[in-house]
Amino acid sequence: MDEVTTRVRLRYTKLGKVRFTSHRDAARLWERALRKTGLPVASTQGYTPRPKISFGLALPTGGESLAEYLDVELTDAVDVEALPAQLAAALPDGFDVVAARTLVGRTVSLQDDVTSVTWELFAAWLTAEHHAQAAERLLAASTLPIDRVRKGVRARDDVRPAVIDLRSDGDRLVADLATVGRALRPAELAELAYPHCDPSSEPFAAVRALRTHQWIEHDTVRREVISLPTVVPALTPVSA
Repeated sequence: MDEVTTRVRLRYTKLGKVRFTSHRDAARLWERALRKTGLPVASTQGYTPRPKISFGLALPTGGESLAEYLDVELTDAVDVEALPAQLAAALPDGFDVVAARTLVGRTVSLQDDVTSVTWELFAAWLTAEHHAQAAERLLAASTLPIDRVRKGVRARDDVRPAVIDLRSDGDRLVADLATVGRALRPAELAELAYPHCDPSSEPFAAVRALRTHQWIEHDTVRREVISLPTVVPALTPVSA
């Protein structure tokens, strides 16, 4: 008989020093945190059972986020509203669960359901004028070619279709980027936005990327995976 499970979706942040944690290492941190809390997490069958958890779009190492997602299958009912506080004690600083929702019925995987994301790029030496000029120039471009290496072979991709919108918001460049097709990574966007800077230089390396939203769009209606009334956690200083 198939095991009856409850599926819960978590929205969490990844801020500060933990931004240097790789996606794989972050997955291990989550497995340990779920074990530590004693939650009834379902496991796969076989010789090496693994917890039934699934992540959304991978966050690039070095990137920060206010809107990461994780689906967990549980073998018993739990107080979903209490999950953020329970997990807070088991997760390292920088990982904070800000919402938890029970999933009902059949759902599409996070990776397949999300159609676009919003990023913010910022650095101490970048001004609103830098961002405004970058947004105007990139949006006006008919093509945005970048060089990539796939399986040891260099290829040139046009990433203009991935750029939905760009705008300057104070000291930040806000970018809405499509996730369908060949997605544009924030580091690649920074190279396109600030071509006068050497990507290998120390100042360029200080450009930080913050993912603020993940969007699902159906029939021209766009919504967040899990929306919140307000999400304004304090960012760790750049030196962290």
